[in-house]
Amino acid sequence: MDYRIEKDTLGEMKVPADKYWGAQTQRSKQNFPIGGEKMPIEVIRAFAILKKSAAKANSELGLLDKQKADAIGYAADQIVEGNLDDHFPLVVWQTGSGTQSNMNVNEVIAYVGTKWLKENGIDVALHPNDDVNKSQSSNDTYPTAMHIAFVLKLEDHVLPAVKTLKDTMGEKVEAFQEVVKIGRTHLQDATPLTLGQEISGWHRMLEKSETMISESIDYVRDLAIGGTAVGTGLNAHPDFSEAVTKAVAEETGKTFKSAPNKFHALTSHDDTVHVHGALKGLAADLMKIANDVRWLASGPRSGIGEITIPANEPGSSIMPGKVNPTQPEAVTMAATQVMGNDAAIGFAASQGNFELNVFKPVIAYNFLQSCQLLADAMLSFDERCMQGLEPDLEKIEQYLRDSLMLVTALNPHIGYENAAKIAKKAFNDNSTLKEAAVELDLLTEDEFEKYVNPKDMTYPK
Repeated sequence: MDYRIEKDTLGEMKVPADKYWGAQTQRSKQNFPIGGEKMPIEVIRAFAILKKSAAKANSELGLLDKQKADAIGYAADQIVEGNLDDHFPLVVWQTGSGTQSNMNVNEVIAYVGTKWLKENGIDVALHPNDDVNKSQSSNDTYPTAMHIAFVLKLEDHVLPAVKTLKDTMGEKVEAFQEVVKIGRTHLQDATPLTLGQEISGWHRMLEKSETMISESIDYVRDLAIGGTAVGTGLNAHPDFSEAVTKAVAEETGKTFKSAPNKFHALTSHDDTVHVHGALKGLAADLMKIANDVRWLASGPRSGIGEITIPANEPGSSIMPGKVNPTQPEAVTMAATQVMGNDAAIGFAASQGNFELNVFKPVIAYNFLQSCQLLADAMLSFDERCMQGLEPDLEKIEQYLRDSLMLVTALNPHIGYENAAKIAKKAFNDNSTLKEAAVELDLLTEDEFEKYVNPKDMTYPK
């Protein structure tokens, strides 16, 4: 393998000739052979947005030559567009401030930006610290990049996926509003409702999660940039933070604010814990919905079987013809991972000492994984399960007809205790409710037919 020699304050390092990173990245690559989880590309691209915005702010404040700022902007754009993904090799399990990944971005931008300047006849070199990292510290850039990545992921991926699944649920609510079925509580028969009403509960879960996530995003719009090493803003212009924040907002089309207290922004991630809590709420709802779907679709002959869902693939390597609810299973596994991520994020956010939380990379990794899993799971569940969900009208009618809980409609007419007598006799005799009511001489057939109408039991009366 061909190498070139790069230098940092600790000396020389051999770097693969075809890679754009420098000595500090190479040291990290060698010093942290831990796991295979790479720094999320969303964080890297958020860093690029930040570096471009910081260069613009420094240039406007008269602290950075415009040619250098333009070169940094060019290189940053290449990262955002995904053209340089192979040059960010570092794992999550590095320094807890994310310093090595900050330097990885600085070094790649310096390399690519310098090359661009030379190609345009400008004999100027970018320095990864003095130019690309100007007015910044890893301690304020990493949490800033985290928040940029979180807002982009939530608004551009998670919320659109919630809306897609929610809209499908809404269509099913309308389509099945007149399909009367038996309700169930405690896994036991209960009073009737419509399939549309049942699905409306799922729809409302997504609607509320959508609102809670949308509202919680405001807490991660605050950017730590400008705090530099410990929150004091040492080596940064007093107007730097506001200028960078404005540039980031323009670059992304998203709303961001300069964090009002930079000491808090460096040392606390309570905002991320809060937002991820809303994601955990969504995961809990998706777990509930997926479990309901697979219970209702269970069978096909020995389960509940009130609904059918698409048969996407063979379900067994030994049982011919078996088809399993694989999409709900995938959703529930993703939900459990999100719940585990929430525990990791909460614990990580409680750690670190004095002026800096040093668990930032693991927080970012888990948060972004949760976003990705939830968005992907919802879109797959929508396309490959919910859109094809249909009622089995014959099975629904059978369960409705046989249910003893229809007797509840008689409470206002003959009282709870008499209604209970009818249900008990019908169960013991394996007869219908009507037969039991007539035999007990509590109602005539006509009275029973008048009072017990499943459709009438699906709304207040």
